[in-house]
Amino acid sequence: MTDAVGSIDTPDAQDEEPEKKTRKGGKRAKKGPLKRLALFYRQIVAELRKVVWPSRTQLTRYTTVVIIFVVVMIGLVTVIDYGLDHAAKYVFG
Repeated sequence: MTDAVGSIDTPDAQDEEPEKKTRKGGKRAKKGPLKRLALFYRQIVAELRKVVWPSRTQLTRYTTVVIIFVVVMIGLVTVIDYGLDHAAKYVFG
């Protein structure tokens, strides 16, 4: 009687994994530190070229929005702090 495919008694040929060869060092070991540093900087420049930089009007608008938001948050924290200060003085004398 034959066993079914994938049974415990007879392993499938697909289940066996071939042995992988391990490399020592990989690609980085073949290059010196200066070449790796130069490659790193070339990759930085390539990534910076992909960046979509805002126009002057967009930059001005974004800066204005951030400054207004910060001023509003400072005012909100000041009011809350002032209110809690007076509440603590009222409760504790």
